[in-house]
Amino acid sequence: MLIQYFKDTDTLYIVLREDGTVETRDLDDNTLLDLDAEGNICAMTLEHTSERTDLKQFSVEGLAA
Repeated sequence: MLIQYFKDTDTLYIVLREDGTVETRDLDDNTLLDLDAEGNICAMTLEHTSERTDLKQFSVEGLAA
């Protein structure tokens, strides 16, 4: 899993799995979903992130080894 924030474009990119993206769908005007052949989400892109989320409160809990 990978989470990247691009300050210059205010974009958050979350990769859930690296393998098999075959399609990208617009969920709304500012959210894109990358899907594999079975329709599972591989990644998500959130544009205008600072307006839509609270980046200052980012935390990670319960990571599996």
